[in-house]
Amino acid sequence: VQLQASGGGLVQAGGSLRLSCTFSGRTFTRYAMGWFRQAPGQERYFVAATSWSGGSTYYADSVKGRFTISRDNAKNTVYLQMNSLKFEDTAVYYCRAWGSGSGDFWGQGTQVTVSS
Repeated sequence: VQLQASGGGLVQAGGSLRLSCTFSGRTFTRYAMGWFRQAPGQERYFVAATSWSGGSTYYADSVKGRFTISRDNAKNTVYLQMNSLKFEDTAVYYCRAWGSGSGDFWGQGTQVTVSS
């Protein structure tokens, strides 16, 4: 499995970004997909996840109401729409794919920097 994340960048506080993660190598719909983030000197933390169908979504409390995860199974892509960005959202964002008996995979990360 290969996961290619993109869409990061520099944005002012209050702004928006949309991250994308393209999946390849296996059957996309066998995997739940999620986003995690890691700030300098910190551990990697969960941000959001979606079930294989997109019918169930989960969020960290810190991003509820501001971030939206979605997936397009026809395009093998998962998205993270980030609105009302805060300085503390600054981190490297990683996408992850996992499935029961199907393995657990990480993308390479994309940098999100929010200026205050």
